[in-house]
Amino acid sequence: MSDKAERLREARRKAGYRFASDAANALGVIASTYRAHENGQNDFELAEAKFYGRRFDVDPYWLLEGDRRTGDRAAPAGTTGVEDPNGTVLAPLVGQGKKIPVFGQAVGGVDGEFLMNGNVLYEVMAPPILSDISDAYAVSVSGDSMSPRYEDGEICFVDPRRPVRRGDYVIAQIRLEENGAPLAYVKKFVRHNTAELVLEQFNPPKELRFDANTVHSVHYIALAGNA
Repeated sequence: MSDKAERLREARRKAGYRFASDAANALGVIASTYRAHENGQNDFELAEAKFYGRRFDVDPYWLLEGDRRTGDRAAPAGTTGVEDPNGTVLAPLVGQGKKIPVFGQAVGGVDGEFLMNGNVLYEVMAPPILSDISDAYAVSVSGDSMSPRYEDGEICFVDPRRPVRRGDYVIAQIRLEENGAPLAYVKKFVRHNTAELVLEQFNPPKELRFDANTVHSVHYIALAGNA
């Protein structure tokens, strides 16, 4: 387990959640996604650290870097020098959350691709980290081309505003015909330049290459799980 994962687990316990599933339910995130961050299976970055920091009352930079940062970065709640909170706990707000569309199709192509033709399969509640993203959406994974990272039928939640960098998981839309619907691919991002887009596939292992002129969009997958 990584140091980051250990700090996240420590923060969760100090916040009063005995089990990871309890914290995931309280935070409104998919349990498998949270557990993967806490057990070190999947890394988490600043956006997720800020979200966990707000909910667990710890400094997000402490979650990311621990004692390696200098200055007045806070340690987890409950440590020496942190006073007891003096706020009043109110009843939780109950109401309709934000829903986002899920795109996809029951059977994908050879590489798990599907037509991104605007047809909505259904709607799901947006996870908290996407609640402020007006154009967030989700896609349903088709096939096992990205197993074991993403399994058939799993939901990928997409933040189209976040910049993509090497090693991120993305949904890329490729328009092969000028007026046709783009094909959507859930893959690992390798590079995108003026000549080509390169994506990595796991099962079977290979690289997919697309001419840069055919790339409609490449969007960041913020998290995934069973909705």
